[in-house]
Amino acid sequence: MEDSGKKVKIAINGGIGFGAKLNAKQLITLSKYMNEDEELELTTFQQLYIEIPESNIEEIIEEFQSVGLACYPVGNFVKSLRTCNFCKGEEEEGMPVAKELNRRIAGKPVPFTLKVAYTGCPIGCGEPMLSDIGVMKIRDHYHLYAGGKAKGKDAEVGSLLKENLTPEELYETVEKIIEVYSEEGKKRETFYKFFKRVGSDYLIS
Repeated sequence: MEDSGKKVKIAINGGIGFGAKLNAKQLITLSKYMNEDEELELTTFQQLYIEIPESNIEEIIEEFQSVGLACYPVGNFVKSLRTCNFCKGEEEEGMPVAKELNRRIAGKPVPFTLKVAYTGCPIGCGEPMLSDIGVMKIRDHYHLYAGGKAKGKDAEVGSLLKENLTPEELYETVEKIIEVYSEEGKKRETFYKFFKRVGSDYLIS
């Protein structure tokens, strides 16, 4: 790829599916916008960071989306849903609910990067209890956790906020929590610190 002036960084992945995967067509499309010595950065959010020319960013994003790549902003936004590998099939593991939740929340601006994780069963491969907001599917309903912290010597699991939610109740509750954090969180205040400051009752009242 020739140098096209100023570049901007975006996050991409293969969308919400059965594991974090990219196909050959997607990889070929990405390679069109990379020089031989450039690298893709793989993040803990199951995203890849790539720099593309700012001058035709909309056109490039459309091209990425045409081959099934999902594109997200980089920075203080809600990250795309981190998921497990959905090992037992679409309906049983709640794939449609994961896709809809991601559609509703990913890319929303927040005071600090917000990680939301989803797992289709109690094994918890998506690590929902160590994320800012975590969802665990239990039979036909959903348990919601918040305030997890995966890093540091003070790492801890999140608190159970609500049990046995329907999909609609789940969407509404998560959206409300993110809205409260977006409006009342301090600049660059992590969700973990915000959660400790306001408490669980305040978030779901």
